[in-house]
Amino acid sequence: MASLSDLQDEYSFLDADDRYRLLIDLGRTLEPMPEALKTDATMVRGCSASVWVYPMVREDGTLHFLADSNAAITKGIIALVLLTVQDMLPAAILATDIGRELAPFDLKNQLSSNRTQGIPNMIALIVETARRYAAG
Repeated sequence: MASLSDLQDEYSFLDADDRYRLLIDLGRTLEPMPEALKTDATMVRGCSASVWVYPMVREDGTLHFLADSNAAITKGIIALVLLTVQDMLPAAILATDIGRELAPFDLKNQLSSNRTQGIPNMIALIVETARRYAAG
């Protein structure tokens, strides 16, 4: 998967249709999420598509997220969000302003509102997970 800054550089030169395609392609790079993990407990509320996020703590204490969606563009948005926090320590995730990291992608203006309405919920779930593991 490309780094967030590499992706920002590429994204800034693309027109709206190519940006949409780039997000769909990015979604294809998500690590497969086993069907057994796609439960009510891992579902992100408030998304127009079905979205599941499952956190795992690695031996080194970093958080690794498995995520999936039934919509291709939403998978791309998830992949973009995960690029900001994947495999980081909980404290580092809490110190990251995920919204600011995603700001250059201007998702609210690039995508329909029903495609972006779940982004704050995904971010909140990731931050809450990091907060829980940072405290524990």
